Amino acid sequence: MSADLLPSALDLARAQFAFTVVWHFLFPAFTIGLASYLAVLEAFWLATDRDVYLDTYRYWLKIFAVAFAMGVVSGLVMSYQFGTNWSVFSDRTAPVLGPLLGYEVLTAFFLEAGFLGVMLFGLERVGRRLHFLATGLVAGGTLLSAFWILSANSWMQTPAGHVLDADGRFVPEDWWAVIFNPSFPYRFAHTVTAAYLTTAMIVGAVGAWHLLRDRANPRARLMFSMAMWMAALVAPVQLVLGDLHGGNTYHHQPAKVAAMEGHFESVARAPSILFGWPDAQARETKYEIGIPGLASLYLVHDLDAKVTGLNDLPRDTWPTNLPLVFWAFRVMVGLGLLMIALGGLSLYLRRKGQLYDEPWLHRFAVAMGPSGLIAVTAGWVVTEAGRQPFTVYGLLRTADSVSPIAAPAVAASLAAFAVVYFAVLGAGIWYLFHLFNQAPRPHEPGPSADQPVRTAGITAAPAVGAEPRLHPAE
Repeated sequence: MSADLLPSALDLARAQFAFTVVWHFLFPAFTIGLASYLAVLEAFWLATDRDVYLDTYRYWLKIFAVAFAMGVVSGLVMSYQFGTNWSVFSDRTAPVLGPLLGYEVLTAFFLEAGFLGVMLFGLERVGRRLHFLATGLVAGGTLLSAFWILSANSWMQTPAGHVLDADGRFVPEDWWAVIFNPSFPYRFAHTVTAAYLTTAMIVGAVGAWHLLRDRANPRARLMFSMAMWMAALVAPVQLVLGDLHGGNTYHHQPAKVAAMEGHFESVARAPSILFGWPDAQARETKYEIGIPGLASLYLVHDLDAKVTGLNDLPRDTWPTNLPLVFWAFRVMVGLGLLMIALGGLSLYLRRKGQLYDEPWLHRFAVAMGPSGLIAVTAGWVVTEAGRQPFTVYGLLRTADSVSPIAAPAVAASLAAFAVVYFAVLGAGIWYLFHLFNQAPRPHEPGPSADQPVRTAGITAAPAVGAEPRLHPAE
């Protein structure tokens, strides 16, 4: 009897992948936007020759180096889980997903790896324009990486351009249809914009933190000003992109949207439920508080339109955790609205010439620092938990994708991952906060080039210019 209460190998495998991908996604969500921010800072420095841009660039370059490395390390184990925990999924989807992930390595990862060293340590060793090219290529590499990863994920959400062979494997038939599947353009635009806003919230929080200490610090002013421009201009755009993405999802994955909205009955003038608790057993959302007709308006763009509810969809296609999808969606949207509010307030005070003079705005920005990371995590939960019970939506179930592996083995590896991730990545995050707390100053030093960087293996290469050591036999 007690054995029936323990989680199954399937549940543990899902928990393990969710744990590692949540940790991993925090860092690309930050570095995608930060790489582009660094490119913009260096472009302004080249155009104006003002030291404030170079100082700010060097300040954030150190942070980028740490966050980028943590993103690479935290993502490595995910590829192994495809083979250990999800071998059936890997076998059946390899003809489609294998090339997509391979293209990400051949284009984005090689581009980042090839020019990252020049970006981090080459400012005093190569020309200004060549260094700016390296920064731009690293920024472009992060976007290319997002392109391929989101194309693969979107294909799992809205599979297209394939056929099933005799063994049940997904075989590409039209690569254009595979890559640019129906949900990919919306997901790519929405996710990349979310990454930019995530970076803006962190940069704005750091700038505001230092403005609270020294209102005259020009580098803190620059950080805060640029971040608030991003919030004021891009956060409303993200609302529009989210609406378009939601309409696409409603067309292709109606059960996910019904779970997001908490709709069980298909009704005209469907309400937007602000609060409630979806109960799959009772087939209703309890304690709901909503706005009549609003969901019909933003899902179908017709106030009187009928919106499909879960009760009109097959029960075995419902997301397996309705409250999780429902509340994660509200966390994401709520934080997005707060970002719009922050951007609007900053724009109002900027027009009054008081952007740097109001401590309450700076405290608001500091409080919003982690909001982007929380919002993208909530968005990932909506996307992935809402796709359940499928790995390839409508075609391959999660229960049929797992490896024939014993639950104790998965539990042991999950426990090991938890210990290592909390220890190593926790220390890395602590160090990032240490860097955030350092005030930006004139002639900001960049990453140290005095010692070699260990990117692989256990033995660092000898430092450039070091005296050669003779072998004892010599």
